[in-house]
Amino acid sequence: QKNSCVLPEDLKNFYLMTDGFQMTWSVKTDDTPMPLGSMVINSVSKLCRLGGSSMYTLPNAPTLADLEDDTDEEGNGDKPEKPHFDSRSLIFELDPCNGNGKVCLVYKHAEPVVSPDTEIWFLDRALYWHFLTKTFTAYYRLLITHLGLPQWQYAFTSYGVSPQAKQWFNMYKPITINTALLSEEADYFVNKLDPNKVFKSKNKTPVLKKKPSSQPPGSQKSHTSMTTAKTSSLAGNSSRK
Repeated sequence: QKNSCVLPEDLKNFYLMTDGFQMTWSVKTDDTPMPLGSMVINSVSKLCRLGGSSMYTLPNAPTLADLEDDTDEEGNGDKPEKPHFDSRSLIFELDPCNGNGKVCLVYKHAEPVVSPDTEIWFLDRALYWHFLTKTFTAYYRLLITHLGLPQWQYAFTSYGVSPQAKQWFNMYKPITINTALLSEEADYFVNKLDPNKVFKSKNKTPVLKKKPSSQPPGSQKSHTSMTTAKTSSLAGNSSRK
């Protein structure tokens, strides 16, 4: 009512279920938990408007509208028209992104009457706009898909995520951060199983088994004693002669 605009249906249904959303998760390094992922949707009370007031309390201080760069090309080709900080657009902060930028709900056509059509945009720290999704539902899916990893919104910018954030992406979301490689080599992330190698039979060298003698050990022993006795008797006969 204050800004004479109506929430989109999907976002209104979200706020009817819960007044905002915040989820964080950590990883263990050297048995010490370290906060890593953060997923935030501001509550209704924190759904603050951007660009409506001065950035500083000083007299004649510039506003975001004064700092806006109008030299950027907009609406060319497939690129959507970027939001404006002046009265042409209404911009509300959905996620502060831990100081790495802001995810915003944007009413792009606020004159003469606020249009119900909204989009989700990312405003980086250099005050450049980057389009994310057309609906809140699509953005919510992106948020969950990217696990709230640090700076994940920068994956939708021309300069991408920082090297440190890319390491976390490679660990937890390798397909997301390597989309170009995935488009070039569709089978790069597919486990390749060669059944010929897995179930390959090993050729074992046959072991030659010794055949057991036909005579039992007892007969061999008696035969040996008989031979010894016969030899000794022959020796006795020869001595008598």
